[in-house]
Amino acid sequence: MHRRLDLSRLTKELTLKADPAAQLILLDLQELDARADQLRHQRGTLPEHDDLAALTMTRKDLRDQERDARIVVDDLTAEQTKVDADVEQVKVRRDRDRTRIEQGLITNPRDLERMQQEMASLERRITSLEDEELEVMARLEDAQRTLDDLASQLAGADARNARLEQARDAKFAEIDAELAEVAARRGPVAEGVPADLLALYDRLRAAKNGVGAAALRARQCSGCMLSLDNAEIVKIRGAAEDEVLRCEECQRILVRTEDSGL
Repeated sequence: MHRRLDLSRLTKELTLKADPAAQLILLDLQELDARADQLRHQRGTLPEHDDLAALTMTRKDLRDQERDARIVVDDLTAEQTKVDADVEQVKVRRDRDRTRIEQGLITNPRDLERMQQEMASLERRITSLEDEELEVMARLEDAQRTLDDLASQLAGADARNARLEQARDAKFAEIDAELAEVAARRGPVAEGVPADLLALYDRLRAAKNGVGAAALRARQCSGCMLSLDNAEIVKIRGAAEDEVLRCEECQRILVRTEDSGL
């Protein structure tokens, strides 16, 4: 045998009762919570966030380019050092042989001819090495200019990043201070709402995009912005003042005000 469900009794049990003044307090609470939501949204969508994200990518790219440019400079510096050493080594040998010839230490004609040929070969080698040295120096100067330019760009990007972080943190401080103020004001306001009504309000806020209670103004729910039909208006007129109403369309708590148009 099935037990008959008494819908009228169930509806009565589900109907919340709250003093009209307590219901009006819900609107104050909703206003505070909406402001807190706005502040948190503002905190998360500051333009500095996008600017810092874009600048982070720019700085990473500049650091990568600077690293590669520094490797080129270091390699060319090492190459120039080697070429300088090679030039100096050949010049030392040439100067030694020239001194021996000038001092008359080479008396054998064949040896003298051979040494003179070797000196000519050393001169050609020196010329070749000096040309190579000049080419490496030119490449090193270009590479150093590139590195200096990248370092300057990176320093500028770092400075801009610091300014953006400072501006963001200043705005964070302002927003957080106002959030703390809203939270401080919310506590005493919430104490004026019965626990069961407050629990319902919190659940609805979580499910209804942050709006758990809406004022009935000019026969319109300020939550879903839909006007109530005549049947609903008649039903509301017949409801007790302490009955907690719900919008038939959005299910938010519907709070009667002086501007309800009833």
